[in-house]
Amino acid sequence: MSIVPKLSRVGDIGAARDQRLGWRARCAPCAALLAATAAALSFATSAWAQPYPTKPVRVIVPWPPGGGTDVVARTVAQKMTEILGQPLIVDNRAGATGIIGADLVAKAPADGYTVLITIASHAINPTLYAKLPYDTLNDLAPVSLLAEYPFVITVHPSLPAKTLREFIAVAKARSGQLAFASSGNGSGPHLGMELFMSVAGIKMVHVPYKGAGQAMTDLVSGQVQVFLNNFLAGMPMIKAGKLRALAVTSGKRAAVAPELPTVGEAGLPGYVVTGWYGLYVPAATPAAILNTLNSAAVRALRSKEVNERLSSEAAEIVASTPVQFAEFQKAEIAKWAAVARKANLKAE
Repeated sequence: MSIVPKLSRVGDIGAARDQRLGWRARCAPCAALLAATAAALSFATSAWAQPYPTKPVRVIVPWPPGGGTDVVARTVAQKMTEILGQPLIVDNRAGATGIIGADLVAKAPADGYTVLITIASHAINPTLYAKLPYDTLNDLAPVSLLAEYPFVITVHPSLPAKTLREFIAVAKARSGQLAFASSGNGSGPHLGMELFMSVAGIKMVHVPYKGAGQAMTDLVSGQVQVFLNNFLAGMPMIKAGKLRALAVTSGKRAAVAPELPTVGEAGLPGYVVTGWYGLYVPAATPAAILNTLNSAAVRALRSKEVNERLSSEAAEIVASTPVQFAEFQKAEIAKWAAVARKANLKAE
């Protein structure tokens, strides 16, 4: 009689043992997965803890070599290379008034290794183009407004005009015959000249190029007669006598060329147009990386070498914070939208 319960207890013990062994067998893969996950997280944490940057940074310049943007980008990138300890390599991706390069950066991994240095046309394109391949305000994050600069109205020496008033008189006499160059449809030089024509009451033909370098080449050769140039690209040709400067577009005279009057002084009071250079990253870039880039850019701009190089070409160093640049960009978009609407401009 007593044998049955003993056998029952033995069976219970065996079953419990089998259950424990079965549980261990079934959970072996889970344990392995947990261990692998922990190792991966540990590795990711270790990798993320590494200081940025750990490899070269590509600087997209959406304009051809030789223009003002290219000069500024290479000057700033060289100094930031020293500061960050990794090379910043300029990659010119010209086309569509800066849109091609901006789109490339907007769609790049948000890891700080692809950045954009561009100009005021970036704030003009949202108005000029009905549909962009990226959202200007939401797909690209402002890092720093690097510098601002005045334009200089330059003409080919064959044009019989040595002052701005004389040029306006010639343009009125040859209404619709003179051609003005720009660094692209919707660029700062384009809209700046559209505003100039509106204020001066003249009419000229617009000839867009893929960048300031190409525009200036045709201006020097006489293929076009006028160009709203920037000092960085224009001053060497002006000093060499291959171009004639008539006036600067800023509210005050440029320190590097104090002999040149402002457009306001030369006959069109109230006309002020300036360009700018800005640094951007993809919008989802971590704040720590964005701030590292901002700090490096500000240090580079305030260095003696960069400051002297850009200031000598009439660029005024700004070196803003990301927040300041974001606010500035919104104001620029609104300003240029008003100019484009008044001139009834659309993308060509």
